[in-house]
Amino acid sequence: MTLQLALVLGLLGAAIVMFALNRPRMDVVALIMIVALPFTGAVSTAEALSGFADRNVILIAALFVIGESLVRTGIAQRLGDALIRRAGTSEIRLITLLMIFVSLLGAIMSSTGVVALFIPIVLRVARSAGLPPSRLMMPLSIAALSSGMTTLVATPPNMIVHGELLRHGLEGFGFFGFSPFGLPVLALSIVYVVLVRRWLTLRPDDAPAPSRGPGFAEWIDEYALAGREHRLRIAATSPLAGQALRALALRASEGANIIAVERGIGFGRHLLRPHADLVLHAGDILLIDVFEPSFDLDETVTRLGLEPLPLSGRYFAESRHEIGLAEVMIPATSSLIGQTLVQSRLRSEHDLVAIGLRKGRKAETTNIANRKLDTGDTLLVAGPWQAIRKLGDDRRHLVAIALAAEGEDVAPAAERAPFALGVLALVVGAMVSGLVPNVTAALIGCLLMGLFGCIDMKGAYRSIHWQSLVLIVGMLPFSLALERSGGLALAAEGFISVFGQGEPRLALAGLFVLTASCSLFMSNTATAVLLAPVAIAVAGEMGLSPYPFAMIVALAASAAYVTPVSSPVNALVLGPGGYRFGDFVRIGLPLALLVLAVSVLLVPVLLPFTPL
Repeated sequence: MTLQLALVLGLLGAAIVMFALNRPRMDVVALIMIVALPFTGAVSTAEALSGFADRNVILIAALFVIGESLVRTGIAQRLGDALIRRAGTSEIRLITLLMIFVSLLGAIMSSTGVVALFIPIVLRVARSAGLPPSRLMMPLSIAALSSGMTTLVATPPNMIVHGELLRHGLEGFGFFGFSPFGLPVLALSIVYVVLVRRWLTLRPDDAPAPSRGPGFAEWIDEYALAGREHRLRIAATSPLAGQALRALALRASEGANIIAVERGIGFGRHLLRPHADLVLHAGDILLIDVFEPSFDLDETVTRLGLEPLPLSGRYFAESRHEIGLAEVMIPATSSLIGQTLVQSRLRSEHDLVAIGLRKGRKAETTNIANRKLDTGDTLLVAGPWQAIRKLGDDRRHLVAIALAAEGEDVAPAAERAPFALGVLALVVGAMVSGLVPNVTAALIGCLLMGLFGCIDMKGAYRSIHWQSLVLIVGMLPFSLALERSGGLALAAEGFISVFGQGEPRLALAGLFVLTASCSLFMSNTATAVLLAPVAIAVAGEMGLSPYPFAMIVALAASAAYVTPVSSPVNALVLGPGGYRFGDFVRIGLPLALLVLAVSVLLVPVLLPFTPL
C-alpha cells in the first residue's frame, strides 16, 4: 500500500466516523473532504471542486426547481390527494402505492430525478396523513433505487454494464432484460418496508411539522358553522338567471352570504369571486352561508328557482384550495367600529365576507349580523386565499391573527397548472427519448417553468436543498482519488485471485459484496464503470458466461441502500426525512443482504453459467 492510498483511505475512514457520529453535519464533513483531498496528492484542487460543475449535481438542482413548480401550480397537491384517497386510512396501502408509483416512473427516467420531483409531494402527503416525514422519505428512496433494476434506461450503471458487454463484442441486455430480476427485488423491497415501517419513526421528537394555524375543522366547531352551508344550483327557469348579484341582496333580505359562485368553464368547474356586478347564469352553483336562524331554505329554493345539492365536506372543506378562512381582529383605529357586519363592506373593500364573530373569548352564534363591532372583536372571514393573504397589507382596519392551516397547501399559481404539466411532459419525454442530455432537458424545463409563470426566481432558489447538494459534491472526488491511488485496482486484483477459480455462486456473491461495498462511499455509476470489466474478467478466468457476472454488478450497484452517500437518491431524502447516517445502515443493510440472497439465487437460473 502506497502512502497516497493510505492517506485517501484515512480520509475516507475519518468521513465515515464523522458521518456515523453525526458530528459535524454531513454537509460540513463533505466540505472538509473537499479541502483535505488535494493534500493527499491523488486529486488536484480543481478536481476536488469539480463536483460543483458535475452534470448530475446541476440536474438535481434543476429538478428541485421543477418539483417546486409542480407544488406552486397545485399538481403536487393533486397527486398527493389522489394517493391519500386511494390509500384511505391505511398506512400500509399508502406506502405500497407510493413505492409502486415511484418505481413506475423510475423505470423510464432517472431515479435521482424522480426523487427530486417527489420530495415536495411526499412531504405534503406526510403532513396530510399525520405521519412523520421519516415514515415516507426512506420508502421513497428505496423504491427509486429498486426501480433502477427494472429496465435498461432506469439507471446509468445498467447502461454502463450493457456498454461494457458491447465493447467486448458481446450482445448487450435488452430494454426489459433487467425486469425479471428487478421486479422481484422491487416486490421484496415493498414487503420489507411495510414490515419494518415502525422502525422508520426514528426518535420521540420525530413528528409531523406543526401547522402555522388552526384548521377548518377547529373553526367550524368553534363558530358553529356546521349546518349553515348550502350548495344551490340555479335552474334554467330561475328568475336569478341573467341578473347581477347586486340585485339579490341576500344578506339583508335572507340573512345569507354568498361565499362563492361555482361555474362550469371548459372541461372543469371554477369558483368565481361573487362581486356585485357578476351576472349569474343558469347552471351556476351558489355556495351560501346562512347566519340567520329564521332562514327558510325550502321557501327560498322554491321562490328563487334553486336546486339543493349535496356537500362532500364540512362547510365547503372540499373547496379549501380556493376558499380560505382567517381570523382578524378589529384594532382601535378601524373604521369598522360601531358598524354591523351587514354595514361593514368587507366584500367590496377586501373581497371577503364575515361568517363568524367573537366578542371576548366566546364566539357569538345568534344574531351576529346586527351586532355592532367594537375594538378587540374577532371576525372569522372567508374568501379567496389571495384576498386573505392581502390582509397584512393594511393593519389600520383589520389585523390578521391566524390563517387556516389549509393555506399551507394552496397553490399560488394554480391557473398555470396546464403549462406546468406540459413542461413536465416535455422534460420526461426528452429524457426518455435521449434527444438531449438529461441535464439540458431539465434546464430547459426550468426556463419554461419561469417563462410560463409557474415559479419565480426567489421560489426557484429557495426550492433547492443545498445541504443535499453539498453532500453529493463533497463525496464525488473520492471515486477519482481511490482510482488514482490504486485502491480500486488493488481490490479488483485481490478479488480475481480469490474467486478466479472458485464456486460460481460464491464468486457472484463476492462480486455483489465488492460492488455494494464500493458503492457505499462513491457513486454507483463510478462503481459500475470500474467493476464491469472486473466482472467480465472473472467470468473469463472461470470459463463461464459473462452475463450473470455483468448482471450481478448492475443489481449490486442499484442496491445502494446502506449509507446516505451511497447514491444521490439517499442524499436527497437525508434532510427532508430528518435521517442520520446510522438510520440508513439500520434500515438499508438488512434489505441489501436480502437483495444479495435473491440475486445470487435468481441470476444463475435466468442467466446460466454455461460458456458462450
